[in-house]
Amino acid sequence: MALLQISEPGMSAAPHQHKLAVGIDLGTTNSLVATVRSGLSHVLGDEHGHTLLPSVVHYAENRMIVVGTEAQKKQNSDPHNTIVSVKRFMGRGIKDIDATQLPYHFAEQAGMLQIETRAGIKSPVEVSAEILKVLKARAEQALGGALIGAVITVPAYFDDAQRQATKDAARLAGLNVLRLLNEPTAAAVAYGLDNASEGVYVIYDLGGGTFDVSILQLSKGVFEVLATNGDSALGGDDFDHRIYCWILETAKLSPRNAHDTRLLMSKSREAKEWLTAHAETQISCLMSDGEFVNLTISCEQFTALTANLVQKTISPIRKALRDAGLTIENIDGVVMVGGATRMPQIQQVVAEYFKQTPLTNLDPDKVVALGAAIQANVLAGNKSDDELLLLDVIPLSLGLETFGGLAEKVIHRNSTLPVARAQEFTTYKDGQTAMSIHVVQGERELVSDCRSLARFELRGIPPMVAGAARIRVTFTVDADGLLSVSAREISSNVEAHIAVKPSYGLSEDEITNMLKASFNSAEADKSARMLTEARVSAGAIISAVNAALEADSALINKDQVSAIQDEIQRLAAICATDDTDAIHAGVETLNHATEEFAAVRMNASVSRALAGKALDEIKL
Repeated sequence: MALLQISEPGMSAAPHQHKLAVGIDLGTTNSLVATVRSGLSHVLGDEHGHTLLPSVVHYAENRMIVVGTEAQKKQNSDPHNTIVSVKRFMGRGIKDIDATQLPYHFAEQAGMLQIETRAGIKSPVEVSAEILKVLKARAEQALGGALIGAVITVPAYFDDAQRQATKDAARLAGLNVLRLLNEPTAAAVAYGLDNASEGVYVIYDLGGGTFDVSILQLSKGVFEVLATNGDSALGGDDFDHRIYCWILETAKLSPRNAHDTRLLMSKSREAKEWLTAHAETQISCLMSDGEFVNLTISCEQFTALTANLVQKTISPIRKALRDAGLTIENIDGVVMVGGATRMPQIQQVVAEYFKQTPLTNLDPDKVVALGAAIQANVLAGNKSDDELLLLDVIPLSLGLETFGGLAEKVIHRNSTLPVARAQEFTTYKDGQTAMSIHVVQGERELVSDCRSLARFELRGIPPMVAGAARIRVTFTVDADGLLSVSAREISSNVEAHIAVKPSYGLSEDEITNMLKASFNSAEADKSARMLTEARVSAGAIISAVNAALEADSALINKDQVSAIQDEIQRLAAICATDDTDAIHAGVETLNHATEEFAAVRMNASVSRALAGKALDEIKL
């Protein structure tokens, strides 16, 4: 028996009304838009039937903005005004890129980098918005109506700034973002629902510039990401470059000019794609100096040239399995995503490692957009036979700076999204009425080795002795992976809050390097943390003893005061060294030197409390 759905007068939907929502794969090289029609997800094409839209924007001389294939034709003749691979710039500052290796003129501005074009200064958000506008128009033309929203996919390693930049681009394009969805998760949704799969699946995503691996648990429409990892410096372009180097070596060519380099790289890419389904291919081209290159490369040669590149994808897989607490025996299937996974040597190594044939029945170029469309259809409220719940993870730990420059993790990496975690902290000094909250991201123990995300202050803390205040700091990360932080002093309910939206954030390389550094520097980080904690503890004891002497030094003789002061100076000197054990020993020595003083102070305190009171007035 079905429940009746009751609406306000005039607000009920017409029978069988379908709300128009799409999934968008905003890619570095190509972008796609897909939707669900008659219960099936489809990638939408343009008027010529082309589904892939090159992610290229050209600002023409007539101030027209051209996007896609026509813009791509201008990247060699007008590189300063033809923006390609803009996704690399989203949420990034000028210091995060090597501007000397790019054909653009960058404007000197704080925050996210800006590109000078004949149409004016353009941010990566504005450029991406032009791509999204074309996809939006394509969808509305194909579906015959206005969209109520879109699910847009992002790399799993996108940080807060990059995700926020993507949402801003969508807003500029007139799109309502229903959700930002991690690309591997979108692929898992498309595969899982298309095949009614359940179990633990690995998403092996090798694109043009990056490699990502995610492990998901699929169970009755629930898609839970267990772990994610990758290599942001490995992709299909590296396989092209191996063929390019082979051409130079085999044909005995000296380094060429930019025209010849582009030509040889293009031929290398064509050869790679041809060898996907053929035993060998011919590489023929005419160099700018009139020299003719005519070579034949076989599939076996190509496999040998790229063997170490293929093996480099195995290390992130091992790490992801370890983080998820799984072995290859626990894996029910491996889904191949990204055009580069079509290479036979990739599929062979994956099959050998997991001891099973990888799953390739869905188009690796389209699977991300298809999964996003399925999620968009659900979030739009359209009825579906498939119940769907997505549980993604955060790729890097989030925390804050504590005294001594230590990074205290509040939300650990690979925590399921959305997530909210709280932790209590306290003041360090007597009478402290404010606290600076410094939000950081990374896996290292010291703040100096992590990335700063935001700072804010909690003011109005009631003056108390050090350690008495209770400040509860809450980190909240929503389903889009966007962070907000609040701080509240428990006794007074004084509160401060910030939505973390840095002007630009982490690159994928920085995130990968942070993870690598955390593994390689674990022992050094542990030692550094122990040293800092010892210094902080010693400093707190020195402050407490000095305060006690200032208040009650008259209770002991001058020689005792002098002896305690000598130990304080000795401990302060030891704290300037890097000897953690010596600091702990110095603390013990100072504690021992103040034992008699502490006893005298206790007696005096008790005497003051009992002075003038009769025995029957004292409550035992």
